[in-house]
Amino acid sequence: MTELTAEKFDLVVVGGGPSGATLAALVAKQGHRVLLLEKEKFPRYQIGESLLPSTVHGVCKLLGVAEEVEAAGFVKKLGGTFRWGANPDPWTFTFAISPKIAGPTSHAFQVERMKFDQILLDNARRVGVQVREECSVNSIIDDGDRVTGLRYTDVDGTAHEISATIVADCSGNRSRIHQHTGGKRVYSEFFQNVALFGYFEGGKRLPAPRNGNILCEAFEDGWFWYIPLSDELTSVGAVIARERVDQIQGDSEKALFKFIERSPLIQDMLSEARRVTEGPYGEIRVRKDYSYCDTAFWKPGMVLAGDAACFVDPVFSSGVHLATYSGLLAARSINSVLSGEVDERRSFTEFEKRYRREYGLFYEFLISFYDLHHDEQSYFWSAKKLTSAGASDAEAFVELVGGAASGDAALTAVTAGRRLASAADQLAQAVDSVRGQGGGDVDKPAPLLKAPIIGEVMQEGAQVQARAALGDDLGDEKPLFVDGLVPSGDGMTWKIPVS
Repeated sequence: MTELTAEKFDLVVVGGGPSGATLAALVAKQGHRVLLLEKEKFPRYQIGESLLPSTVHGVCKLLGVAEEVEAAGFVKKLGGTFRWGANPDPWTFTFAISPKIAGPTSHAFQVERMKFDQILLDNARRVGVQVREECSVNSIIDDGDRVTGLRYTDVDGTAHEISATIVADCSGNRSRIHQHTGGKRVYSEFFQNVALFGYFEGGKRLPAPRNGNILCEAFEDGWFWYIPLSDELTSVGAVIARERVDQIQGDSEKALFKFIERSPLIQDMLSEARRVTEGPYGEIRVRKDYSYCDTAFWKPGMVLAGDAACFVDPVFSSGVHLATYSGLLAARSINSVLSGEVDERRSFTEFEKRYRREYGLFYEFLISFYDLHHDEQSYFWSAKKLTSAGASDAEAFVELVGGAASGDAALTAVTAGRRLASAADQLAQAVDSVRGQGGGDVDKPAPLLKAPIIGEVMQEGAQVQARAALGDDLGDEKPLFVDGLVPSGDGMTWKIPVS
């Protein structure tokens, strides 16, 4: 094994998934020298098929792949359909209900990640990123004060040393280098679940125009997702509490079908279906679905993006949104640092505050959403919730998502509990209103998405869409934080707001 002469890049990105490909492309488009290292060979299998509008019409537009994604033949998703809560009747929400994203961009897609991720990685190549697949990062080079590069091994076993102004860890939940920011992962007390999932052909579809919706059904032990990926292919998974993990030991296929039998709606949708048993979709997979957040998202010379920084329960399809959004935020910071327009500390403090805020809103929303189920006989749904937790749990929540490490004003334990209890009440009332309109007819302006907590969750995604569509014509945004930064007109950098 021969040690090669060290190379120098402005940015080295570890991981070629949505966060890494987004970040790398947006920095390369500004003329900077970017290397992306991916340990696998694309296309490769990945879970997380359900997108949100802000990724499709916001980030993808900024990347220059929106038309390619639109033309790829992915299933169009207008919203979500849920059999969720104490009432047995399904209800539906649509993205078009919200004035923030109404109009021609009020849809997303259900994607086969092998195809979607390939589009993003190929785009990174087109805009100048050097992409090297089947390369494993071995170590980070750190002089104590800052990260200055990394070492990796290529597919032939040759060792390489790279010098970089900035290293970005976008290698996902299994990252082996995230701790180099000096932080640690804090796992959620509430979202510690396990996902058991597979793929089926011939499953039923909801009536049009809901036929492309994600379908979620709560049941005694957890909840199911049902995601149509084509006319024939469906992703089906059960998310269960870790305390019930003994039920999936041994024969995973038998366990999955046992859960399906407990879920009347999912069982009916699969009544004429057959499980895929060959190819990349032929496995029954088990994945820890634990939500977590790192205590430090960056240090001088290094930044974490996507699942390397944090992950939250997937019931609201937030995974790819958070990955691409964090890639956009990190790209703004890196471009600002490399151009000398904003110093490193101020740029990455803005990145961390905004990413923690977005993660925190989804986390808060999801706890409120889980609280919609009132069947206290169910083990899963009577799990300890933050809204009724003691001070120690509320303090853990504040530490996790309150932004204390980044300088945000921390919530008090009482305020956090009250806010989440209020959000749960708002959601429950909105869902009741949906049911009162005949089960949530997608053509009626049901008030679910007008609940304040959902408005907060969707706010930043809508802003990304607007910036991608209007650019400088959107005008100046207001900073989110005291002494905060705002995006440039093209969305590629930060700028100091004019007083």
